[in-house]
Amino acid sequence: MAGKPPQSDPVQDAPQVAGPKHTAAGLPAIGHTLRHAQQQMGVRRTALTLLRVNQKDGFDCPGCAWPEPEHRHTAEFCENGAKAVAEEATLRRVTPDFFAAHPVSDLANRSGYWLGQQGRLTRPMYLAEGADHYEAVSWERAFDIVAEELTSLDSPDEALFYTSGRTSNEAAFLYQLFAREFGTNNLPDCSNMCHESSGSALNETIGVGKGSVLLEDLYRADLIVVAGQNPGTNHPRMLSALEKAKANGAKIITVNPLPEAGMERFKNPQTAQGMLKGAALTDLFLQIRIGGDQALFRLLNKLILETEGAVDEAFVAEHTHGYEEFTEAARAADWDETLTATGLTRSQIDEALRMVLASERTIVCWAMGLTQHKHSVPTIREVVNFLLLRGNIGRPGAGVCPVRGHSNVQGDRTMGIFERPAPAFLDALEKEFGFAPPRGHGYDVVRAIRAMRDDKAKVFFAMGGNFVSASPDTEVTEAAMRRARLTVHVSTKLNRSHAVTGARALILPTLGRTERDLQGSGEQFVTVEDSMGMVHASRGRLEPASEHLLSEPAIVCRLARRVLGEASRTPWEEFEKDYATVRDRVARVVPGFEDFNARVANPAGFALPHAPRDERRFPTATGKANFTAAPVEYPRLPEGRLLLQTLRSHDQYNTTIYGLDDRYRGIRNGRRVVLVNPEDARELGLADGTYTDLVSEWKDGVERRAPGFRVVHYPTARGCAAAYYPETNVLVPLDATADTSNTPASKSVVVRLEQSGTD
Repeated sequence: MAGKPPQSDPVQDAPQVAGPKHTAAGLPAIGHTLRHAQQQMGVRRTALTLLRVNQKDGFDCPGCAWPEPEHRHTAEFCENGAKAVAEEATLRRVTPDFFAAHPVSDLANRSGYWLGQQGRLTRPMYLAEGADHYEAVSWERAFDIVAEELTSLDSPDEALFYTSGRTSNEAAFLYQLFAREFGTNNLPDCSNMCHESSGSALNETIGVGKGSVLLEDLYRADLIVVAGQNPGTNHPRMLSALEKAKANGAKIITVNPLPEAGMERFKNPQTAQGMLKGAALTDLFLQIRIGGDQALFRLLNKLILETEGAVDEAFVAEHTHGYEEFTEAARAADWDETLTATGLTRSQIDEALRMVLASERTIVCWAMGLTQHKHSVPTIREVVNFLLLRGNIGRPGAGVCPVRGHSNVQGDRTMGIFERPAPAFLDALEKEFGFAPPRGHGYDVVRAIRAMRDDKAKVFFAMGGNFVSASPDTEVTEAAMRRARLTVHVSTKLNRSHAVTGARALILPTLGRTERDLQGSGEQFVTVEDSMGMVHASRGRLEPASEHLLSEPAIVCRLARRVLGEASRTPWEEFEKDYATVRDRVARVVPGFEDFNARVANPAGFALPHAPRDERRFPTATGKANFTAAPVEYPRLPEGRLLLQTLRSHDQYNTTIYGLDDRYRGIRNGRRVVLVNPEDARELGLADGTYTDLVSEWKDGVERRAPGFRVVHYPTARGCAAAYYPETNVLVPLDATADTSNTPASKSVVVRLEQSGTD
């Protein structure tokens, strides 16, 4: 049997620290995977469950969105994917008795780790106004409560419908359909906090807000640039793809403020040779200062322009727009300014240029390290400039590769989860369902928080996720949530958002990705879209954690029937009984999903069309790929300050904390650490092991403080520091966002370190 959840909340601010590792995966990863899985699921359930992960007849991993290869290993999962599965398939249960023993005031003082370790939710739970305990209610009563609040609003725009990336395509399509039939485009989602900058930049420059490569392209590339990303922790199966690319002759440049074990050497646990020897992945490590990426790519572009024969002039002439304005800006790039912005040396940049010029097929991969700065959108535009110069979009083995973090976050957006929908999508929705969708833009995440704060939004409904912990400016976010009339969370497990509630609150327990979904027409499957635009089926195999769980599509359909009533012409009851009928409608509304049911029957799934990749056709306003010429920006630091990036530990997936170790960085049994370059620490008078408060500085003059962090001398870039979120989200001002995309600037927070009274 699986072990019991912790009864007391473990101390997280007294970590044990050793040196960082230089190798990822291997035998230690296998050991940690099995130990964690067995603690949650037991031995037999572990074997039965993990062998179904990412298989063609199994279920999609509820973790990251990395695609599956055509030929799949029996163990087609990574350590953190196995942890995600184990957390969902756990034998631990949260029953009404748990809520009777733990008032909300108690839950609010518990850590996110402790809350998550309690197990699966089993019954709909309701917190009445003025009460301190959740109590079990029927599903009918729960839907009545939501309907009471929604139908009493002065405007549909006073409701917010948030979506997490784990939601299936079918559930997401139904969810946005309900919200729009109700009358609002208030559909904030987790994309607003991660890759919104990527979508903004790519839509403007190439006409499609998604990556332009498939997994096979990585295997064909001559050069892969991995910028602002840590695959070893955040997308571990990507390491296998990089290993294969290296075996095929690719070179890899890693651009990151922190050295990461996974990009140094990878011991593939799926092969004997990988376990014994491993593969060195990075050929050139550019330890860049936080936020210096735009300056780096701008200078590389200048140097490409100055190299005879380096520009693909035929591609530029036929397929691009804005080249002259771009070249004028690029030729003005300054070496001294670039070295200041990046912290790199001239010889490092020269070596990077040599590798770029030697490559005929180049891919640039990136994640949050590029997307969560004020100047993130211009940075990603500059990456596109870099690729366009040498014709590296629409060529096999080349292109843009934003690596999405959550399993179906890209699919949710494809299904219409977006606060600023395209008119063509709304036209198709109106034609198919016979109602007039709202046309005004809704609220994204940051604007949704402001709306609750300012009493402009009164009902918050979340389809998955942990909104309170994922959002910036924690105190502001929590205060805003508490001003709502009703907060509702469709969840599999407890998290902090259940303890930070509106006047009334509901927790609606749902099926996990791993569980069998039996509806009126029989057993159902759902679909997901991975980070490279591949769509495939996911079939849960386990018995549900409780007989009282509903699937996400069923929850949406029943809620829609209760709220919209007979006035709705949408066949919600039919959709709940048979998800194939939902896919038939998707096929008629969303381009690329024609014959959806037939095509998804292929065990390997199917690729969505991508005009730049498939045809070198760029559906932008100019009809071509657009070069851009934004001014170079990078953070400037006042004297005695550091630039902080928030990041994940290895025992973590987004806001879900699996454990208290970050073994690749040498941190054990704690999370309240701040990683500081030893030279910076000495200048600031901070010895290794001392405790400090992190205080962010922003133009509004408000003091935001995260107290009691242990200083760890660590090989970060000079002037830079790093600490885990969600503990440091309190430091990210709500109004500190990326231009254009409005994504929180969580990777470039100016902080001062004040010595704490804790020893």
